[in-house]
Amino acid sequence: MLLPLLPLSGASAAPGTAPAVTFEGDTIPTRSDAGALFYNGQDATVDEFPAIIAGLREGGSRPQGQSCTGSVVAPRKVLIAAHCADAAGEKSFLYGLDDLNASGGFRTKVVEYKKHPKYVNFDQGYDVAVVTVADDIPVRGGKYAQFATSADAGLAVPGKSGLGFGYGKKDFDDASRDVTLDKATLPIVNGDTQCQGVGAGFKSATMICAGYADGRVTILPGDSGGPLIVDGKVVGVASWSRSDFKWYSVYGRLTNDMGDWVKQEVGAPQSDFTLGVSPASVKVAAGKYASTTVTSVAGPGGSEQVTLSASGLPPGAKAVFQPTSLPTGSNAKLTVETASTTPAGTYSVTVTGTSSSGKTASTTLSLTVESGTPPVGDVKVAVSPSSGTVQQGFFAQFSVTASGGTGNLTLSASGLPSGAQAQFNPTTIAQGGTSGVFLTTNFQTPPGTYRVTIKATSADGKTGTATYTLTVTPWGAQGMKTA
Repeated sequence: MLLPLLPLSGASAAPGTAPAVTFEGDTIPTRSDAGALFYNGQDATVDEFPAIIAGLREGGSRPQGQSCTGSVVAPRKVLIAAHCADAAGEKSFLYGLDDLNASGGFRTKVVEYKKHPKYVNFDQGYDVAVVTVADDIPVRGGKYAQFATSADAGLAVPGKSGLGFGYGKKDFDDASRDVTLDKATLPIVNGDTQCQGVGAGFKSATMICAGYADGRVTILPGDSGGPLIVDGKVVGVASWSRSDFKWYSVYGRLTNDMGDWVKQEVGAPQSDFTLGVSPASVKVAAGKYASTTVTSVAGPGGSEQVTLSASGLPPGAKAVFQPTSLPTGSNAKLTVETASTTPAGTYSVTVTGTSSSGKTASTTLSLTVESGTPPVGDVKVAVSPSSGTVQQGFFAQFSVTASGGTGNLTLSASGLPSGAQAQFNPTTIAQGGTSGVFLTTNFQTPPGTYRVTIKATSADGKTGTATYTLTVTPWGAQGMKTA
């Protein structure tokens, strides 16, 4: 006997399909084991996935009318489930809040809800849509969601784990009325063998099966359209589950022609401003710094605010912009600071400007590092342990001990991956003293192995170094883990 299934918003099944029940306005019996079992996720923040956005509708039964969850993929484009368009009531979106009941946030109305042309009903597949909204959504840091296409077919295979986000229900009958942002890690399973026997049946060509047979961690109503993220890309949008939700979570698949269709609908924001550097090439001795000027020219649309960043720097070097953000048509000073350990060579440094509307422009600086003469001395540095492995968003902890030279020793770190920071407690130690070190990463820190140089400098300028090997693994690669 086939069990009924449910979409995750207020949409109903189309005539002739397996039975479905609308959520909003209907009474769903409360089970004695309702509660954390049905979601069992973790509190999350917008900073963890800046592209997350809440879908609202007038007349919705949840607080603020919350009914779906989406991902901002361009200034005025939202990736979401197609069935989110089917529930009655004017649609809008609310951005920037960890809790939708808090004040503030950015609201914008829907201009167009474009469903995949092959979409008929959520249980038939192709449950994906691209929404156009009335205003540019101010995604933090311009970090719009990256989504999978047919070129990423290997991202959503059984055995991988995905990180899901959603503003939906946290308990079966919504007794808590909770509209905070949650996250959970869901293992991707073989849907052809494990996700069958419900409704019209699981279709691996257009669906991804994730989670657990008993629904110990699962999506719930209000999570519809929310992302399932693998290796930094949205591979699926939350679609449906069995009517009691004590089952797997089914996502609309993007690692196929569905993702290609999304890419076609979203398009790519084109740059209409330009950047340059003057001079375009600089030389610096290792351990010293060199400066250049970043110039910008506004496009035909007029001046807009642009945030500057740099990539391709050599080990131990960092870029300092003054200011870090500027209106196009003005200039900024770029100073490249190198370490005494920065290898000699010529490097191509890419300077990128990202506008508030998500448009980008870049230019190239040729940086030549010449061998320097670092101070020599008898400072000895030791780290314990000498290596560690962490998931994205977590931290490694170790200690550093140093002695030598004259006076107190000041500690520093170089060679950190993007998004990582080193915190010393304390930063300055006495001779033979020890400091605790925290190497923190964020969810955008690239997975890989990095050699982090820990340096101690005595009051008389003598130095010594030790190496800590940091390995960063993708979030969820070792299963869900509390912070």
